[in-house]
Amino acid sequence: MSVALRVIPCLDVDAGRVVKGVNFENLRDAGNPVELSRAYGAGGADELTFLDVTASSGSRETTYDVVRRTAEQVFVPLTVGGGVRSPEDVDRLLRAGADKVGVNTAAIARPELIREISQRFGNQVLVLSADARRCRDGASTASGFEVTTHGGRQGTGMDLLEWVETVERLGAGEILLNSMDADGTNDGFDLEMIGAVRERVSIPLIASGGAGTAEHFVEAAHAGADAVLAASVFHFGTLTIAQVKEHLSAAGIEVRL
Repeated sequence: MSVALRVIPCLDVDAGRVVKGVNFENLRDAGNPVELSRAYGAGGADELTFLDVTASSGSRETTYDVVRRTAEQVFVPLTVGGGVRSPEDVDRLLRAGADKVGVNTAAIARPELIREISQRFGNQVLVLSADARRCRDGASTASGFEVTTHGGRQGTGMDLLEWVETVERLGAGEILLNSMDADGTNDGFDLEMIGAVRERVSIPLIASGGAGTAEHFVEAAHAGADAVLAASVFHFGTLTIAQVKEHLSAAGIEVRL
């Protein structure tokens, strides 16, 4: 049975507002997260992803409040990531109304966290967010792709393909693959990276970073993505979710219209 490709708007939330930049810098205000989420839910989004881009202790309560208010009004699955460091953080987000929780930096620091979360809550709850870029600054990995932290600003020296195999083995339910080189550029997804990860793992793969046209979403699907995620093209009105889905459908890709 084929599964419909999911189209997912991503809301980067900073102190209760949605922001968007290029390569995670020069952030612009893009609106109220609850209002945007309601519009996306009504507009055909299959899921929503919130990333708490500050994720400092001071902004955590704001994030829980935004999640609660969104979950009360929007009836598509909600993934929340940013600053998740323990199973207790996951528990709080699920109680606030999240359906899935994204984990990134804390899993790099302590991979066992992935197993702890998946064993306690089920692997369907855990989205492993991998921020990756092509190797530079003298770094080299077997695949040529390196896992990064701190919004793509710090390399880890870890090979992306080895990392995704590890996180699948430890119990991640999905991988959110963010191309840090493409993020916010609107030049298209990193198709080579998507294809390389697709060959290594069997769990669902969400492609993120670089969407600028409806055709870019088709390209990501053909490269092996099970879901396509974008932010600025939706927030600033370049494309609607309906336009993206109609273009995907016309290209022969199954979507929920």
